[in-house]
Amino acid sequence: MGKLDGRVVIVTGAARGQGEQEARLFAAEGARVVLTDVLDDQGEALAKEIGARYVHLDVGREDDWQAAVTATKEAYGHVDGLVNNAGILRFNSLLDTPLDEFMQVVQVNQVGCFLGMKTVAPEMADEGTIVNTASYTGLTGMAAVGAYAATKHAVVGLTRVAALELAGRGIRVNAVCPGAIDTAMSNPALLDPDADPEETARGLDRLYRGLVPLGRVGRPEEVARLALFLTSEDSSYITGQPFVIDGGWLAGVSVI
Repeated sequence: MGKLDGRVVIVTGAARGQGEQEARLFAAEGARVVLTDVLDDQGEALAKEIGARYVHLDVGREDDWQAAVTATKEAYGHVDGLVNNAGILRFNSLLDTPLDEFMQVVQVNQVGCFLGMKTVAPEMADEGTIVNTASYTGLTGMAAVGAYAATKHAVVGLTRVAALELAGRGIRVNAVCPGAIDTAMSNPALLDPDADPEETARGLDRLYRGLVPLGRVGRPEEVARLALFLTSEDSSYITGQPFVIDGGWLAGVSVI
């Protein structure tokens, strides 16, 4: 038996990266997964491969969310879980960040998370689960990612509020807070069809060796396992919490 047998779970940003690995793992654990993304070709191919359903979803659009929930209920009759994974990252100093760029990040990372909970929770079965993707930067600061960090701090706050408001229905809401993870967001070389994924991963490991106590970049499969824990009965008495998965980065810096 799988940890998610019989559960219906929506995963956003599921065409690649962390969302892809979450969708793969959840399906392997018995869930009926609804993959959503704006990368339709990749999303549809993955859904076909793992026996899931794909729905186009721009997380910043309320009508897209309503359509995704409708499609999920038409296909499976109900929804038990949501993983708000979709997100974008832009590098810029705070004082050089144009308002349009800042608002673009807010629309996807913060508004997308808000709309997901607002739209899905009313249709969710009691005892459901919501996992929001925040970040290491949602609990501390980091230069050159001000817009991203601001939205991820907001996701942690929204997670706590939602946990309080939905607890009466037994719906648990938690957040994963990844550090550096080997996905296209932190490693654009993965989008190059001629690049060697193993070599680019080794390059990231070298980059983070002096920053991360465990001495390497994280893997999206590791984040997926944390999301599975928070979606399964293994975490049945946990809600309202941010879970850092960063190789020890937030713990501090060793000077020895």
